[in-house]
Amino acid sequence: MAHRTFAIGDIHGDLEALERLLAQLPALDAEDSLVFVGDYVDHGPRVAEVVELVRRGLAARTPARVVALRGNHEDAWLRVVRRGGWPEFVLRVPNGCASTYRSYAGLPPSREDPSMDDLLAMMAGAFFPAEVLDWFDALPHYHEDQHAIYVHAGLPEDEAGVWPHPSQVTPPETLLWVRKRGFFERYRGKPVVVGHTVTTELPPELSCYTPEDPADLWAGEAVYGLDTGCGKGGFLTALELPALRVYESRTGMRPEAR
Repeated sequence: MAHRTFAIGDIHGDLEALERLLAQLPALDAEDSLVFVGDYVDHGPRVAEVVELVRRGLAARTPARVVALRGNHEDAWLRVVRRGGWPEFVLRVPNGCASTYRSYAGLPPSREDPSMDDLLAMMAGAFFPAEVLDWFDALPHYHEDQHAIYVHAGLPEDEAGVWPHPSQVTPPETLLWVRKRGFFERYRGKPVVVGHTVTTELPPELSCYTPEDPADLWAGEAVYGLDTGCGKGGFLTALELPALRVYESRTGMRPEAR
């Protein structure tokens, strides 16, 4: 089937999950697209390799178009390194920034708290190659095709109760950070595929896809949530459009999200 889109959720440095998921997908052709919804860094142990695979490696492995969107974690590191710093983000342990530092610094993964020297290096962000930061800076805030709109986090609701098209959202970084339950409950426009909010934090009673297992992909009336906790003890999920086939790094192909 031509013109398929395979949307892939937040990877967060888990290279093994990404490779397992890619191996589950059917053979792709030049009319197909791989759309990554962002958050390649932090948490998982192999951040640098994940970034390299998405940034350059896949182009040599598949004829499909590769579209990589910016996630809030890429946006945060740009603020740290190129926008005046953001120690509050870097030093918050649940953000997983130490994994990114250790991966790019060539250090083994560690569960120990970062040393003071490590923390200072993390706050400076000088360990990032310039070309990687340039890539982060060039990542688009959204993508749209005939099947859906793809953004990292979601659409903000305006004062009139309308969710604007992402091209009308100002500043565009809002698309990377917004987290409002109302979007998942009430949005009814063109389908939107997102990551950012782990599906276990979304209302299971509003999902038509395996509501008995909140860790799965979340499928609402017009929103699909793909962040199934990869890099943080969960797994990686992909959604094929328009067929709505679901693929997981933990189990392979799943029932359709209908």
